[in-house]
Amino acid sequence: MINDSPLERVKSNISVEFEDDRQAKIIYESIILEFETAPDFRSSMTIDLDGSNIMINIDAEDSTSFRASVNSAIKWIKLALEINNLTN
Repeated sequence: MINDSPLERVKSNISVEFEDDRQAKIIYESIILEFETAPDFRSSMTIDLDGSNIMINIDAEDSTSFRASVNSAIKWIKLALEINNLTN
C-alpha cells in the first residue's frame, strides 16, 4: 500500500448496461480472457454476465491500482465495442 494514502483497500462493483443480452454476451466473451489473465500484483478484477449487464468487481490495495484497473476495464470494453461495430 502507498504509505501516504489513508485508504487501506478500494473495492467496487461496476455494472455496465448494454442495448440487449446479445450485445452484452458478445462483449463479455470478447474481454473475459483479458480479465482472467490481467496481472494482479496490487488489484484483482472479476467479470460476470447478468442479462444485458456486465458486472465488474474490483478489489485493489490502493487508489492508484484501483484507477488502473478501472481504466483497463473501460479500455477493453470500449475496444470490443468498436470492433463489434466494425464487423456489423
